[in-house]
Amino acid sequence: MWWIYLSVGLAAAGLLVLAVFAARVFGAVGELSAQVAASHRALAAASDRLQRAAAPVAGRAGEITRR
Repeated sequence: MWWIYLSVGLAAAGLLVLAVFAARVFGAVGELSAQVAASHRALAAASDRLQRAAAPVAGRAGEITRR
C-alpha cells in the first residue's frame, strides 16, 4: 500500500517541476516578445529614414538618365 502513496507523491512532484518550467518558459516568451517588438519599432524607424534619404537620390538618378 505504501507504493501507492509513493507513486502519487512522485507524480505530484513531477507536475510541480513541470509547472515551474512552464512558468519560466512563459516569462522567457514574454521577454522575447518585448525584444521582438522593440526590434520591429527600430527597423520601422530605420526603414522610414532610409526612404526619406533615398527620395532625393532617386530623383537625381532620374535626371542623370534623361541627359
